[in-house]
Amino acid sequence: MKDPQCSEEFITQQKQILAENPDCANSQYNMGVAMLEQDRLDEAIPFFEEAIANSGRMFEACVNLGYIYFKKGELEKVVEANQKAVEIEPRYARGYANLGFAYLQMVRSDKAIEALNKAIELNPDIVQAWANLINAYIQENKLIKAIETGERLMDKAPDFSLGHNNLAVAYYHNGEYDKAIQHMDKAEELGFQVHPDFVKILKPYRKK
Repeated sequence: MKDPQCSEEFITQQKQILAENPDCANSQYNMGVAMLEQDRLDEAIPFFEEAIANSGRMFEACVNLGYIYFKKGELEKVVEANQKAVEIEPRYARGYANLGFAYLQMVRSDKAIEALNKAIELNPDIVQAWANLINAYIQENKLIKAIETGERLMDKAPDFSLGHNNLAVAYYHNGEYDKAIQHMDKAEELGFQVHPDFVKILKPYRKK
């Protein structure tokens, strides 16, 4: 699918299938994925919508719709799509992780915490969900919970740079500046681009 020629051949094949069977959910889904891979977002949307309408189990199409709407900046529709995904497949951890991230961007931190905890319960290996949960607890000013979450993440993924960054922010807000600097430095060491304003804020707290 990465080769443009192969992609066009694949699209032609799927169009032929749909010409013979217009309600084929699998081909509609495949067409949506092909459009998505070519960054033809608006063209992908109706194919995913038709796949969902013609199949009671097409939760992957819902997640892809959520991704498209996130790219378009339509967060309410991101929530709607991923909510549909977890209704279809209640044990789909990635759907809850996506929901949590969307709620976090909308500053609906209570909803974010609920969704992200559910994602982690279903799949503790989604490290991004842990990192977002730190931020959700910070939004709620539940700093001890944010720090506890961050430390658990560091036990699980000690080289996850975003986790170190988010934990540094939690420690900063809790007034633990030495630990904030420690995790900020680790995040930078691992290649994360820490926000310059955060670096500047912590500079006076560095020990000479």
